[in-house]
Amino acid sequence: MSEACSIAHPNIALSKYWGKREGGGNYPAVPSLSVTLAGLETRTRVRFDSILQEDRVVLNGESADAATHARASELLDRVRRASGERRHAEVRTRNDFPTASGLASSASGFAALALAATRAAGLAWSPSQVSDLARRSSGSAARSLFGGFVELPAGPARATAAATHEDMLLSAQSLAPPSHLAIAVLVCVTTEAPKAIGSSEGMRRTMAESPYARAWLEEAPRIHARLRDALLARDFAALGQLAEASALAMHASAIAAGVTYWTGATLDALAAVRGVRAAGIQAFATIDAGPHVKVLARASEAARVRDAMRAVPGVDRVIEARPGEGARLVEEVMT
Repeated sequence: MSEACSIAHPNIALSKYWGKREGGGNYPAVPSLSVTLAGLETRTRVRFDSILQEDRVVLNGESADAATHARASELLDRVRRASGERRHAEVRTRNDFPTASGLASSASGFAALALAATRAAGLAWSPSQVSDLARRSSGSAARSLFGGFVELPAGPARATAAATHEDMLLSAQSLAPPSHLAIAVLVCVTTEAPKAIGSSEGMRRTMAESPYARAWLEEAPRIHARLRDALLARDFAALGQLAEASALAMHASAIAAGVTYWTGATLDALAAVRGVRAAGIQAFATIDAGPHVKVLARASEAARVRDAMRAVPGVDRVIEARPGEGARLVEEVMT
């Protein structure tokens, strides 16, 4: 038996990744910039075993559904082709936060799986190679390989992707360490249930049906470039404003295609953030493909913002996270 165990953390995109390049390869259509979060984690063990007749995937103590199993097996197949490993694998993975509900569990999940699987198969891959492997299963997972503030470029143009997408590496890269900006990310959890529309399907429908898809594809890189500059300059106010603008533009394009992740609690939480800001505290909202609002605040003001968000009807709990480290191997064995 060959096995490895890893830990990865979800990341929250400040400039959003929404939409894929045509031509295959799971390349993002626009660049994105994220912050990796300490305070939430995925722990994954991969064990290759000759006794197994097929891959086995256990998520949060239960057998994974068919779609999750298929995505995990596709990643494992890539590892087997690269390493010469012939055995099937048992994957045991657990999240300490809601799964498949818009809190980036696929990002941390596939980052952890990619790292553990390559090590268990004996591959001495660089972080960039592991990031590329994770990206092919989940675009945002490429960013969770790295800590702090992380950038994922847009993928190649269609003609290039169609010709060489299996061979072209596209990985995330670290822009700044966790200590670069003293912020808190307050994750306002509105439900523990999975979302009705997965991110990949939501992107597909948005690109195919939204009258604002082209506007999003044109505006997103501009927002990203300005947000990147704000981060490097440690300009929290500009970074927060641009992160909120990116989230609202992304969801506007999706909603126009009938892809709606927001609930009443989402709207109430957004209103609460505006109220906090009107009271003189710099706080900004971002929302991924789910109903939960994440609030960016200065670390020194996090407690006041957290108290305000806890009072919002429909917010079940608030998880306070800070910029954290990337995916890593651990010695312990999961049971």
